[in-house]
Amino acid sequence: MKYGADVNTDVIIPSRYLSLVDPHELGKHAMEGLDSDFAVKVKEHDVLVAGRNFGCGSSREQAPLALKYAGVKCVLADSFARIFFRNAINIGLPVMECEGIHANVKEGDVLSVDPAKGVVRNHRTGIAWNVPPVPEFLLEIMEKGLVQYVKDRRDRR
Repeated sequence: MKYGADVNTDVIIPSRYLSLVDPHELGKHAMEGLDSDFAVKVKEHDVLVAGRNFGCGSSREQAPLALKYAGVKCVLADSFARIFFRNAINIGLPVMECEGIHANVKEGDVLSVDPAKGVVRNHRTGIAWNVPPVPEFLLEIMEKGLVQYVKDRRDRR
């Protein structure tokens, strides 16, 4: 799935859905402000590719949550709004800045993503991006979510 630059949180999850508490219900409305067919088109484990400044706008935590529960496995973008980036990691949605990815990926391309090694590969073109590997503690946060990560760390003491 591919979208452009400056995709803001208001189109990722429109405000009329912010009162929903079930993340699966949020997922049914992901990207509805930009692509009304997103929830029907997205497949489990899809990678979302975007241009610069993905997730700009309000700091609503529901935006990455909606994407995660819609089935998005990872978001790759030329750049992210900082608050969106942090919220995504906190709820366990992998996000990676990958400069130039938007210009070099077409809708439907098959991508492989290895956050631990910092490698993203477009299998259609053979282009690979080397990005900073995601540190082990962030991988653990993305796997468990921030709350569980903190609980586990506390219990280890």
